[in-house]
Amino acid sequence: MRTVVLYNSPRDDEAEVAAWRGYITAYDPAIDFRNWPETGPVEEIDYVLAWIHKPGDLARYPNLKAIFWLGAGVDHLLRDKELPRQVPIIRLVDDGLTAGMTEYVLLHTLRYHRRLPELEAHQRERRWHKLAYPLAKDRRIGIMGMGVLGSDAASRLIGLGFDVAGWSRVPKQLAGLTLFHGDDGLTPFLNRSEILVCLLPLTPATTGIVNARTLAALPKGATVINAARGGHVVDVDLIAALDRGHIAHATLDVFTTEPLPVEHPFWRHPRITVTPHVASVTISETASRVIIEGLKAMRAGRRPANLVDLAKGY
Repeated sequence: MRTVVLYNSPRDDEAEVAAWRGYITAYDPAIDFRNWPETGPVEEIDYVLAWIHKPGDLARYPNLKAIFWLGAGVDHLLRDKELPRQVPIIRLVDDGLTAGMTEYVLLHTLRYHRRLPELEAHQRERRWHKLAYPLAKDRRIGIMGMGVLGSDAASRLIGLGFDVAGWSRVPKQLAGLTLFHGDDGLTPFLNRSEILVCLLPLTPATTGIVNARTLAALPKGATVINAARGGHVVDVDLIAALDRGHIAHATLDVFTTEPLPVEHPFWRHPRITVTPHVASVTISETASRVIIEGLKAMRAGRRPANLVDLAKGY
């Protein structure tokens, strides 16, 4: 019996679709690989590879065996009110995606550690002024979110000699890392974080977690990097903390509304760096290997890795 895989990522171009088709059919040439909206008979669809799909579309396939979500965070998917919740959802945990995020975190952490935003401001002023910075071992970094992405970024920063702590909603065990968890651990974690990195999944419990109270708990002059989801940050609270000088600078890759509206104050704030949701992107070459492993498991009747827990939201 043939297997029908539907690729449902409407923003991708023909070259990207062709790449996915090539990788998936190389694994099994008998796979019927279709590209949305050319679905053919909807009852034939066995698996969907989805990203930023049309809300309600995933409910159209009565014989769907699994949804492969082509991203690390599933908050967008779970907002679909017609999501067929009885169908297994497999999120993407991919070496390429992880490497991209770690590169982004390292880039901006080092940028803040070496005080580059201040040096850039001095250049605009044509001012020659040397700035001191501490040894890496004396720079305290805090990472919110100790999943695959946060754990990898933490280990790389530790390898560079930084003093790294992690915070998660529930207890975690990670060698060589100072760990905090839960509501009781949040304030002590924030008090020591000179560079705060947010890599949390977006859930009701983490929405708006970067707010006036948590920003005030950071040391004066701290910097913030958000590469998780825009919903983690209360925009007006961050701007207020920057304007009064408690937060020195922020790098934001994700926003509540994307693309970021042209009138949004983040664009023109002198102490905010905006990047257009590019911290890490799904690369078909590496991600397809993960999808294929999931397909193998599903077709063999085994439990695939990285199943989404709908109750937890990730």
